[in-house]
Amino acid sequence: MTVIGDASRAIGQMGDPAFRGTLLKGVGLTLALLAGFIGLVVWGLGWLIPDTLSLPFVGDISWVDDAVSWSSVPVLLFLSTFLMVPVASAFTSLFLDDVTDAVEARHYPALPPAPRLSFGRGLSDSLKFLGVIAGANIAAFALYLMVPPFAPLIFFGLNGFLLGREYFQLIAARRLGPKGARRMRRRHGMRIWIAGCLMAVPLVVPLLGLVVPVLGAATFTHLFHRLPKPDPFG
Repeated sequence: MTVIGDASRAIGQMGDPAFRGTLLKGVGLTLALLAGFIGLVVWGLGWLIPDTLSLPFVGDISWVDDAVSWSSVPVLLFLSTFLMVPVASAFTSLFLDDVTDAVEARHYPALPPAPRLSFGRGLSDSLKFLGVIAGANIAAFALYLMVPPFAPLIFFGLNGFLLGREYFQLIAARRLGPKGARRMRRRHGMRIWIAGCLMAVPLVVPLLGLVVPVLGAATFTHLFHRLPKPDPFG
């Protein structure tokens, strides 16, 4: 079995109700947040800009605030296409236990139930991951401009590392605890990085990147159970 095989098994289960429910909750919360953000910005611009501007040789203009507010909407919608995937990843991560439980129930039924993360811990981990992946990609943007031919390699290498590290740690910690998960991640770092690079591929396709959290959780669940475990868990 290879990483591609792990991903294929995950794709084969995408119709599972737990997968669909997690995806819909993550995307729904993301759309609600982005819609609220756009509405807040439009309202804020309308509040900051006076209802009437007096210009020399022109006179009073009463439509500037409406024009600025509503012309900002297309710009914000464009920016939202870039924000949607990392924000959806953060929200979806709150419900990844449902995906992992569904994978284990179907493919590893002999396993005892794994403890689930509390909502507070899940929210903290999700926000931390959102900050790391957003900050790292903003920093990498300078490298894209300096060495454009290597931009794809930088993008996949960086996001592959971040996705692999985050999802494997989340999955492994359910069974091994945080320390055991870190030991296993260091031991199998290259395989985890390759799997993360594979998960980064959908990120370059608009909207398809929204499935990455669900697909990643399922893929890394298979990878975790396939790899040798560190002592004393082996």
